[in-house]
Amino acid sequence: MAPPTRTHQAIDAVWRIESARIIAGVARLVRDIGTAEELAQDALVAALEHWPIDGVPDNPGAWLMATAKHRALDRLRRDKLQASKHEELGHDLEAQEALIVPDFVDALDAARQDTIGDDLLRLIFTACHPVLSTEARVALTLKLLGGLTTGEIARAFLVPEPTIAQRIVRAKRTLSVARVPFELPAGDALAARLGSVLEVIYLVFNEGYTATSGGDWMRPALVADALRLGRILAQLAPDEPEVHGLAALMELQASRLAARVDAEGRPVLLLDQDRTRWDRLLIRRGLVALERAEALGGALGPYALQAGIAACHARAPTADATDWERIAALYDALAQAAPSPVVELNRAVAVAMAFGPAAGLEIADALRGEPSLASYHLLPSVRGDLLAKLGRHAEARAEFERAAELTRNERERDLLLQRAAGATP
Repeated sequence: MAPPTRTHQAIDAVWRIESARIIAGVARLVRDIGTAEELAQDALVAALEHWPIDGVPDNPGAWLMATAKHRALDRLRRDKLQASKHEELGHDLEAQEALIVPDFVDALDAARQDTIGDDLLRLIFTACHPVLSTEARVALTLKLLGGLTTGEIARAFLVPEPTIAQRIVRAKRTLSVARVPFELPAGDALAARLGSVLEVIYLVFNEGYTATSGGDWMRPALVADALRLGRILAQLAPDEPEVHGLAALMELQASRLAARVDAEGRPVLLLDQDRTRWDRLLIRRGLVALERAEALGGALGPYALQAGIAACHARAPTADATDWERIAALYDALAQAAPSPVVELNRAVAVAMAFGPAAGLEIADALRGEPSLASYHLLPSVRGDLLAKLGRHAEARAEFERAAELTRNERERDLLLQRAAGATP
């Protein structure tokens, strides 16, 4: 296969940056995400045909947007001719045509930033609509807003490419059949829908931060995609405290990436990390976002509370200087705001660090009968750590071995087996 030309590299880079805006802008006209993506892809094909011959335009994003909107208007005209009852598709064609006259495009991009922002928000809320399964929301969001190809999404989640392709096709069909409107939710619906959006972005981040399976401890590309989506959302919804809470949480956690693996790619636990390798710029960004969330009255939101916990680690120059009592108090508040067995397990770790392993083990032991944690490898991992600290080495070894059996990540399995071998008097 011949290497890509500089023009093709430029097209790929522009598409990565502009595709979400283009799909969102076209979706506002055609009111269907699947159709909008198809038309945006048509514009990409046109760029691949024309730019190698004519050169890359001065404003390539505007060229793609104008081309996609021309395609949209052609589709609207055809639909109007074929179905006269579809007045809502053609009622304002003349006004829509004015938007895509080539000489007008630069002014459009400069003068209609608010509208473009609204379109992106509509796209985010539509891709993350609760009518879709969690897996479908994640795949569709990465495809439409992350600019990832189907193959890239499949590789990121270690899923066969046909599975991801089918998931995306079904998601777009579900949105169309359910007649999900391309609009921003209002009133009481906003909070629930925003929660779905934040959940999707954080799921993407977590899969990158600690991969559930495979041979790599982390997948930094997914972390980068989630950070970008979180930053976009923070710009588009500047008055939503939990949006800034999530942004803060991801920035602060992402600051540790370089220190989370050694030279051989093996996991390095938090207390053993070289904190000089933590990214100070990401820490500053995270602390600023957390201050914003708190200033908006969101200090007790679930994401802001987790960001507060991450901030305690970020502010501690050494592991020994960590304010574990404050972290335990923040977990107490999180257990009230968003109760879950996983939060309780994390609280057990914080309580153990603040008040001793016996106190933490009492909380962890109470979770042993929790059905949702029956196959969760971190429960026996946490118990193994606490039992080892209490000198109960045989029990600790058994827990680490059980955790190793449950995890699907090869790097984590090696670490747990290593800890099992080291659990000796």
